[in-house]
Amino acid sequence: MPFRRPSTAPRRRAAGPLAAAAALLLGAGSASAGDAADATVSGGGVTLKSAVITLPSSDRGFPPGPHADAIESNCLACHSAGMVLNQPALSQAEWRNEVTKMVKVFKAPVSDQDADEIVAYLAAMKVDR
Repeated sequence: MPFRRPSTAPRRRAAGPLAAAAALLLGAGSASAGDAADATVSGGGVTLKSAVITLPSSDRGFPPGPHADAIESNCLACHSAGMVLNQPALSQAEWRNEVTKMVKVFKAPVSDQDADEIVAYLAAMKVDR
């Protein structure tokens, strides 16, 4: 058997069932949400079913006060103001633990200065329930 030099050109592979399923699901740009919720594609032992998720919305904002800008510019990326304002009244130490958890565990990109301001805001706020 003669020696064959390996090709340096990238190999082309046929699109697999997952690529075809993704193209089908993504290509249905004009489909309605109801159509997308019913889209199911199977291939190669894998079944993909699309889902439509409706997130709750809130027009509630944070009350003005010292450091409100820190909470608005950092926390609203993941939390609605309504969700934060519906939390039980916590002490400053308890809020510090919550903010620390968001930064350390959930990798929230919050500076130390903003974290201090967020804790001060949350500990001082009065929530109308």
